Amino acid sequence: MTALAYRNNANKYAAMHTETVIDDASPHKLIQMLMSGFLMRVNASKGSIDRGDFEEKSIQISKASAIVGGLMDGIDSERGGDIAANLMSLYEYINARLFQASAQNSTEILDEVLVLMREIKQAWDAIPETYQ
Repeated sequence: MTALAYRNNANKYAAMHTETVIDDASPHKLIQMLMSGFLMRVNASKGSIDRGDFEEKSIQISKASAIVGGLMDGIDSERGGDIAANLMSLYEYINARLFQASAQNSTEILDEVLVLMREIKQAWDAIPETYQ
């Protein structure tokens, strides 16, 4: 088997595994997965900037921004009250900073959004199972 064929088969397996995990995940777990995906994408974009691979940086930041959009879509503004409104504002800020980081090739701005999302994720992870 060639390296390309092996990689294609591995990618197909990974996609199938991811689909299965998503199908079986609770809404709480899906949010955790989105947040983890965001952190991975932003870290990948930082590495791309460091390597001077600005095309890949743009791809990773676009994917991170799309994840933030998905997180925003999951906010229940009616039931969430002030917490939901504050979270929405924070996600909007993160997306604006992602755009700035991309335009300026700034790993410092990416570090800022990483810290913000880690804090949000830590709070989300701390929610007791009975409230998930």
